[in-house]
Amino acid sequence: MSENILKGIPAAPGIVVGRAFVFGREDLDVAPVAITEEQVPLEISRFEDALIQTRQEIIALQKKIAQDMGSEHGEVFDAHLLVLEDRMLIEEVISRVKKEKLNIDYIFSQVLKRYAQVFSKIEDEYLKERISDINDVGRRILRNLLGKMRKGLAELEDEVIVVAHDLSPSDTASMHKNRVKGFVTDIGGKTSHTAIMAKSLEIPAVVGLETATAQIKNGDVVIVDGSSGTVIVAPDAETLKKYQVQEEKLKDLTQTLGALKNLPAATLDGRPVTLAANIEFPDEIPSVLEHGADGVGLYRTEYFYMNRKDLPTEDEQFEAYRNLATNFADKPVIVRTLDLGGDKFISQFNLPKEMSPFMGWRAIRFCLGRPDVFKTQLRAILRASAFGNLKIMFPMISGIEELRRAKEIVEEAKEELKKRQVAYNSKIEIGAMIEVPSAALTSDLLAREVAFFSIGTNDLIQYALAVDRTNEKIAYLYEPTHPAVLRLVKNVIEAGHRAHIWVGMCGEMSSEPSLAILLLGLGLDEFSMPSASLLEIKNVIRSVTYETARGIAEEALSLSTGIEVNTFLTGRLKEILPHIYGD
Repeated sequence: MSENILKGIPAAPGIVVGRAFVFGREDLDVAPVAITEEQVPLEISRFEDALIQTRQEIIALQKKIAQDMGSEHGEVFDAHLLVLEDRMLIEEVISRVKKEKLNIDYIFSQVLKRYAQVFSKIEDEYLKERISDINDVGRRILRNLLGKMRKGLAELEDEVIVVAHDLSPSDTASMHKNRVKGFVTDIGGKTSHTAIMAKSLEIPAVVGLETATAQIKNGDVVIVDGSSGTVIVAPDAETLKKYQVQEEKLKDLTQTLGALKNLPAATLDGRPVTLAANIEFPDEIPSVLEHGADGVGLYRTEYFYMNRKDLPTEDEQFEAYRNLATNFADKPVIVRTLDLGGDKFISQFNLPKEMSPFMGWRAIRFCLGRPDVFKTQLRAILRASAFGNLKIMFPMISGIEELRRAKEIVEEAKEELKKRQVAYNSKIEIGAMIEVPSAALTSDLLAREVAFFSIGTNDLIQYALAVDRTNEKIAYLYEPTHPAVLRLVKNVIEAGHRAHIWVGMCGEMSSEPSLAILLLGLGLDEFSMPSASLLEIKNVIRSVTYETARGIAEEALSLSTGIEVNTFLTGRLKEILPHIYGD
């Protein structure tokens, strides 16, 4: 087999060489076999045994994931257990076996297909997603009926590179971190869930390859270059040697960067910046502390509401926020309020099906429409603020009216806690995420109302350039270096500073080394990113003077295209750190 080079979207940096494990949908087609009346009870008994065995497997996996990664990850499998308790499905299978006198595995496979077809026609996005739960459990039951075994990501014994069409949250939650060296997927974008999780797990990844599962076979030697978005299948000896050298260089660099952990993030001429981490799950806290973060610049709270049938209580949220606050002591922790909608649907809220969900009833718009849910979360955050340096941040603010109404609801939550005689930080700081062009353009007005800004570039870029950030087909249009994006960022930073508030950034843009110099030169005060990127960005900041960075930013803003800006910044980065980026 000759060397085959695939190009995709760089999702998580790093280089890894290994054997491919194609994690796909195995063929479980079953042929019909006639049975006698006397064989019917035996077939039903086989079915019941398979249900029991499947339940035991799921519970064991759920317990393992909860122990290894936290209870919220284990809750992913609650929906799977519910499928096993679906009496309509079970009784339909038994009824058809009695009537049609065919083998139980064939009957079950047919019922499973019918359920999938019915759910695929439902317009509700959340219910459509339940197809995957039904199919996952259905395959487990079929494998147990047929006596087949399938290796899952939690049961891997060898170190592999996972190749998949896509990886769901439950797939990544069950992934054996010590066995998965990297992964590649057919679909997804740079800011998709899969990409963000790859950075969190510190695993090199490439997404949006479109045909990876068709072109890569189990056991193929594969090189994954998560920095450039390149995947090489069956590399020749020369290529393999080249990348093995690069892999060793990266390992050495990781050790070198580790020495920076306790050093300040400041330029050569003494300008300090804050380096914070983006986190989603409590089990990420040790990694954040290990990488020497100055705090948490973005704590996503949506996971409280995912993969469950009920809403999280105030006490449940309070415990999680208090745990976060106490772990970071006096270091700042910015809690972003609920950001549902867009690509995050939850059935109990009955979010409407929308033509353009990313521009619909989501984030702060949803919270203002459901003040009961919003206020429950705010009370929990406020209560936890008595135990550490918590701050509140509102997502997707588009204008001053939304911001003022959200602040009013915070005051209402404070009054309710006062009446209950519950302690909280009465001077807790409130900030706004700037991720909508209207907010960026009126940031001078918004700056009068808040204590800080955090620029959410993932959405700001998609809205400013009209590019769906999850669509790999138009990924080439998603340009962080587009002059329009840079001008918006510059406007926000300057407006914040004129109002004497600090300005941070929590989008993926802040974790790119070449862009870090530009952002530093624009005067960004805080960089927040996946913890795995912290030391690399600290190294860049400590290798340049602020005056040099300002000159680089000024020249970059004079260029006409995103490609020109990217080429210029990459060149300057190589000049500043040739021993790292020279190749």
